Amino acid sequence: MKLSWIDIRTVGSARQAVIEEAIHARVDGILAANTADLENLPATVKKILFPQGQPLPEDFGAADVVVVDPAKHGDPAELAALHPDIEFGRFVEIVDAETLEDACRSGRTDQWSVLLFRDPTKIPLEIVIAAAASAKGSLITVAQDVEEAEIIFGVLELGSDGVLMAPVRVGDASALKQAAEAGVPDLELVELEITATAHVGMGERACVDTATYFRKDEGILVGSHSKGMILCVSETHPLPYMPTRPFRVNAGAIHSYTLAKDARTSYLSELKAGSKVTAVDIHGKTRLVTVGRVKIESRPLLSVDAVGPDGRTANLILQDDWHVRVLGPGGTVLNSTELKPGDKVLGFLPSEDRHVGYPIAEFCLEQ
Repeated sequence: MKLSWIDIRTVGSARQAVIEEAIHARVDGILAANTADLENLPATVKKILFPQGQPLPEDFGAADVVVVDPAKHGDPAELAALHPDIEFGRFVEIVDAETLEDACRSGRTDQWSVLLFRDPTKIPLEIVIAAAASAKGSLITVAQDVEEAEIIFGVLELGSDGVLMAPVRVGDASALKQAAEAGVPDLELVELEITATAHVGMGERACVDTATYFRKDEGILVGSHSKGMILCVSETHPLPYMPTRPFRVNAGAIHSYTLAKDARTSYLSELKAGSKVTAVDIHGKTRLVTVGRVKIESRPLLSVDAVGPDGRTANLILQDDWHVRVLGPGGTVLNSTELKPGDKVLGFLPSEDRHVGYPIAEFCLEQ
């Protein structure tokens, strides 16, 4: 999980409201310029002191972490030796090759590195992340807003360990915390047994083309009902008559659900360029992937019914063609048109009902 730090040094009249919101949202750290602003913060938040442009105080008060500018305050390692109960971090403003090397060195050696990149490119951050990849310290990168924070969290796939952002308004702290938790939880997949298949005539099906390559044991979960989905494999595995398209899942009829982000479901018909869907492998490991295009066309459709170990059921309506496939136990690739009662496929059986895609505890009958 990524770290979310907020900087209250420049927050104006809404400071107290921003602090209260940040504590409620459980941000990981609050950074201030003086010890007085840290005194009344609860133990649930890390208290960070950064007296930028000012001398270090004689007493660090309630601070858990003290960020220093070496040119003004001295070396973090030397300060840590004098104050063993305090964690020290180094502030580096990256403006050229020399300061970039300072940031790389800090990432490799310091417990905390607070990085401010003056140029809009993220290439310098990539370099620092790579240089510090095997280090034990944490990189905290300054972001101007939540949108930039989301980008920083994904740079070089690893992303910065955390983001420091100065909220402009109430709501920003919660949005930053949400961006830091943008990943999706892993899922518990189950073996479903096929009970029936049927040709159901023509309809529209959706191919979901993403901006990433799927792995051979990975796809997306699709189902006619929100409480039962089957793992549809991508076109990663070779097929006769056509090239592989490892970015695509021939997913199912347009009414079908798939898992998106924030624990929501989306209809396949709702997906468009820029949407997020949850990729899932045969072990239930998940990641969010970005949709690049959804290709909807009229095709013959096949209905597949399956049942789980506890009696709960799933239905999938997908294109009625041999090359459209799902995943079975151990990553077995199964051609949908060859499925028959007794065959096993992998699926997911959520317990929650849904309202506009959100999980909710209410009565809902899907048939």
